[in-house]
Amino acid sequence: MLTLTLGTFALSIHHLLLLLALALATLVGWRVAKGGGENPESVLFGLFMLGMLVARISFVIAYWAYFRDDPLQMLDIRDGGFLPWPGLLALLLGCAVFCWRRPTLRRSLGLGLGTGLVFWLLSSLSLNLYEQGTRLPELTLRDAQGQSVQLRDYQGGPLVINLWATWCPPCRREMPVLQKAQHERQDVTFLFVNQAESLQSVSTFLMTQGLNLNNVLFDGSGQMAQSVGSMALPTSLFYNAEGRLLGTHLGELSEASLARALETFGPPPSTSAVPATARKPSCPSTATC
Repeated sequence: MLTLTLGTFALSIHHLLLLLALALATLVGWRVAKGGGENPESVLFGLFMLGMLVARISFVIAYWAYFRDDPLQMLDIRDGGFLPWPGLLALLLGCAVFCWRRPTLRRSLGLGLGTGLVFWLLSSLSLNLYEQGTRLPELTLRDAQGQSVQLRDYQGGPLVINLWATWCPPCRREMPVLQKAQHERQDVTFLFVNQAESLQSVSTFLMTQGLNLNNVLFDGSGQMAQSVGSMALPTSLFYNAEGRLLGTHLGELSEASLARALETFGPPPSTSAVPATARKPSCPSTATC
């Protein structure tokens, strides 16, 4: 399961674990402070924000080539671009400074933060291990010509599956980014699996937006989203040649966050040759075949 869905609200499980870790740290710190010491609630929240800020800045620095032409894009955190380990280091250093300057915080802050970090690390590791053990679902979808295709037919090389819909604003915003990557990374197969919309509405959208995508598939009943456990759009899934899930991204992709996600496949080959088993021929959805 990739998301927790409550009515029309969907939250990434990874984000949920982060919030639960903060809540647990706050609760433990408060309980310890009742026995003597200072309540670390406000300090814990400040350290959390510091860690997030440093994680974002580190991501922007690492992928500055994608932000150079539009620096204001670095403020758009909807792309999920964060590097966790620099943020974690900043959080620990901040905790050390507070404990040194305010002795009454040492026990409550140390135990609270330690508990939250252990919970987050163990739960995130367990979730990643679970996700990476899942395989490409055995599903029957339809292509742009209305013909039935097997999802497993696209297995055999690096594979990116994007779950999207025309009514989804972040899906619409990330389409040019994915189109550019599809043309640049010929070693990777990109599948655009539309969720529960008609061929006509999707074709009209792609034509009016000037998008020329290969491998647009149609999932009329939303079975793909149900199979992977994500009811939020857009969702991007990254599979290796054996059909094993390597990573996921919930929400809008920017050029920087997509570049980072594609690093799971390693550097692009020096030639654009792609094995025949890695790509099933398909007409662009806006073409007539």
